[in-house]
Amino acid sequence: MYRTLLFSILLLLFFLPATAQQTDGWVCKDTRRLAEAEAGHAQSLLNFRSSAFTENYDITYQRMEWTVDPATRYISGTVTTYFEPLTQPFPSIAFDMAGELDVLAVRYRGNELSTFSHLKAEDRLEILLEPFFQGNPGQIDSISVQYEGVPPTTGFGSFVQSSHQGIPIIWTLSEPYGAKDWWPCKMSLNDKIDSIDVQVTTPLPYRVASNGLLAAEIPNGDSTTTFHWRHRHPIVTYLIAIAVTEYEVFSDFVPVPDGPDIEVLNYVYAEDLDEAISRLDATVGIMEFFNQRFGLYPFADEKYGHAQFGFGGGMEHQTMSFMGGFSHSLQAHELAHQWFGDKVTLGSWQDIWLNEGFATYLDGLTYEAGLYPTDWRSWLAGKIASVTSRPDGSVFVYDTTNVARIFSGRLSYNKGAMLLHMLRWKLGDDDFFQAVRNYVDDPALAFGFARTADLQRHLEAQSGQKLDEFFNDWLYNEGYPSYTLQWTAGSDQVELTLFQQTSHPSVDFFEMPVPIRVSGQGQDTLLRLDHTRSGQQFVADLSFQPEAVQFDPDYRLISRDNVVEQVTRIGEPGWASAVRLYPNPVRSSLQVDWPEQLEDPVVQIFSPAGGQIRHLAPNRSPAVISVRDLPAGLYWLTIRSGRTRLSRSFAVIR
Repeated sequence: MYRTLLFSILLLLFFLPATAQQTDGWVCKDTRRLAEAEAGHAQSLLNFRSSAFTENYDITYQRMEWTVDPATRYISGTVTTYFEPLTQPFPSIAFDMAGELDVLAVRYRGNELSTFSHLKAEDRLEILLEPFFQGNPGQIDSISVQYEGVPPTTGFGSFVQSSHQGIPIIWTLSEPYGAKDWWPCKMSLNDKIDSIDVQVTTPLPYRVASNGLLAAEIPNGDSTTTFHWRHRHPIVTYLIAIAVTEYEVFSDFVPVPDGPDIEVLNYVYAEDLDEAISRLDATVGIMEFFNQRFGLYPFADEKYGHAQFGFGGGMEHQTMSFMGGFSHSLQAHELAHQWFGDKVTLGSWQDIWLNEGFATYLDGLTYEAGLYPTDWRSWLAGKIASVTSRPDGSVFVYDTTNVARIFSGRLSYNKGAMLLHMLRWKLGDDDFFQAVRNYVDDPALAFGFARTADLQRHLEAQSGQKLDEFFNDWLYNEGYPSYTLQWTAGSDQVELTLFQQTSHPSVDFFEMPVPIRVSGQGQDTLLRLDHTRSGQQFVADLSFQPEAVQFDPDYRLISRDNVVEQVTRIGEPGWASAVRLYPNPVRSSLQVDWPEQLEDPVVQIFSPAGGQIRHLAPNRSPAVISVRDLPAGLYWLTIRSGRTRLSRSFAVIR
């Protein structure tokens, strides 16, 4: 939850219609709308996957018939649900439904039921089916709920009535918990609706944007039109949406080798039509790139589209993203969600990074691919700066009652994206991208739900690497490392010592391959240091005299405040061996000798995790240092004098 005035100002500046980046990075959900207690911290939302009252049936089909006038904040209609009972007996069925809505009638098998109870305080509709119900598990049945009301506004708005240039608009955005605000539904992260029909009646001259294909526009003879949208792919409840206003309509088309073009259908405000036409065609190139990298757009037999709405960001409604602007980042991010979030949907709000981290990273990949004139390295540097602006924070969401925490730009978006970038570095491009493709195409996950463990399983299967430690450190725990790199040049080799400190006590050491670039005499090489402990030493043979060393030159790691120090040799080669530690191993007192050439030396001792535990300024050599209070283990002693820094390891035994 963003708590400071400064951050609120930065967030506000970001959502103005400009393309500049801000400190926390780009996010597609406008958290300015959220109060700290917005979600009520209801215990029922913690680790939410579905309401316990709706888990005994599976939805196969829903037909929504709504009447909406964008000049009035109000909805009426009928939702018909085809369902398969999963238990026997099945005496009743429940729907999530806000208490602000009113049930007018419930119809089942030709009968109008009076045996229902709208538990308004609990946002639940309970319908007693006995004695009419005679079905069994596996048998499809249906029920219709007619209702009306003024929906509440929760989350990012859920059901909003506003205007643009004086023209009314109604739009919906149900993620994460808002669907029940405006229709009786099953809010679930374990049951997708197999197919839907959305039929919205609205006055002329308004148009309706929604999911799937526009099957019909039906004039009703009473100055209203019914727009019928048909979608024939599994869809999670929070991705169903409508937007109703005066729209101008145009299409772009994405060429598909050996297949029909994919329509990109755009519904935009008349006042923004020229800008939209000039900017939204970028989606064509972005989709071609994603098709090649991650497989054909998942809903290619229907359409992709954009519907402009009054929100400071965007929302990846399946087959038609709702857009608060037309920036390249917004187009790329929302389109990426059609694979990561829509085709494969997070199985818990704890794993929101599977949606937002992927979409953020895919936006970045379009810069790497040269689809937009934004520097890829600058993009990465900005994400790292955002993540490391605070020392804490896990990507995994432990409190799913806090909507602003779920959609944290720093953690769910930027740190999630950088986790993927580090996995790419750790596994290599071929294995990483193949594993991601395997994940999104997995028959057990495609058009269904996934958790982090599912992605990890595919990454491990493809690469042969075990990733438990990586995910424990980077996803479930908090913070980031800071590195100190010491290097000494030889005639045709470089000696390196790499120390690490962590920003948060939940992780004592981050194991990662560390990229180091060594250059000299007009040549350079990239070293990959397998860093498994602080103070680890490496020697690399070169074909040139090293003159400079760069730490992580291509921004592959989340880290901050890194230091690169050249250790200057004094006198003959090998003089540094004159630094002696004894006895080694040591039980109580460690004696340290150093060369007389060192002036005003400072002695430091570091723990195995890289934390400093001694800082001394002895006035003569040798110095005697007590280690009686140190636990058994390996430690590092460093002597500093001016730009000279010498390190030796020693062991404490008990």
